[in-house]
Amino acid sequence: MFLPKYPDSPTPLPAHTHTPADPAPVQRTLPQVSISTGAIATVIVGGVVLTALLAAVAVTAISVAVAAVVLRSMLRDQHTRR
Repeated sequence: MFLPKYPDSPTPLPAHTHTPADPAPVQRTLPQVSISTGAIATVIVGGVVLTALLAAVAVTAISVAVAAVVLRSMLRDQHTRR
């Protein structure tokens, strides 16, 4: 049932008689990477936007810190005056 089936008459392999007179040299080329100007513009715009967001977060954090120090100072002065 699971025995392999062989062909009745094996066909001989053809003999390879052709030999090239002068083999062509193998040319190795580097892959061509094509980056479009749209992709470059997208990366630049994305970098500018992310930098602006980071600057906005930093300015906001500094503003909140200054406001906290001022409020703490005002509240401390209020407690000492009584």
